[in-house]
Amino acid sequence: MLFLFPDGFDPQPTLESDLLVLSPLRQEDCAALTQAAGDPAIWAGHPARNRHEAEVFARYFPTLLAIGGALLITDRKTRDVIGCSAFYTDKNAPSRLSIGFTFLTCNHWGGVTNRALKRLMLGHIFSHASEAWFHIAPDNLRSQAATQKLGAVFTHEDQMDLGGGPQSWRCYGLSREAWAHCDGR
Repeated sequence: MLFLFPDGFDPQPTLESDLLVLSPLRQEDCAALTQAAGDPAIWAGHPARNRHEAEVFARYFPTLLAIGGALLITDRKTRDVIGCSAFYTDKNAPSRLSIGFTFLTCNHWGGVTNRALKRLMLGHIFSHASEAWFHIAPDNLRSQAATQKLGAVFTHEDQMDLGGGPQSWRCYGLSREAWAHCDGR
């Protein structure tokens, strides 16, 4: 499921802020990420509701590695692994840089951590492109609301295979200008 990225775009940079460190996901991160993913509440609004189970997540982890753009999210202060996210491209529109495959531990839910994560990832995308894309399951209302708070706008629904077989995704676009306006609030 390796995604192809535009020339000059590094899909696995190390990105840092005062709150977070994002680093390329590696095989040796499996145990720590499995532990971070172990809370059923993380997956309650996700199509794979049983992904909190260690054996289920162990089968999912190679999918994350195969993306070619997955990043491990670490709390800068505690050094705890608190989730992951990824850069990928839309196979229906390969020039579209997208952010997804994201989860955070529940104690990092809320605006501050998600905003810091998206600030790092969107900053990286917007140094290469004028828009970013998000693909969210139709019943994942929490993620849809969080994405809209970033300034992203629902544009369409699409059938895509993002590693779990073809399914319907709600597609949100975020322009560099909209992000600059929302991030400045």
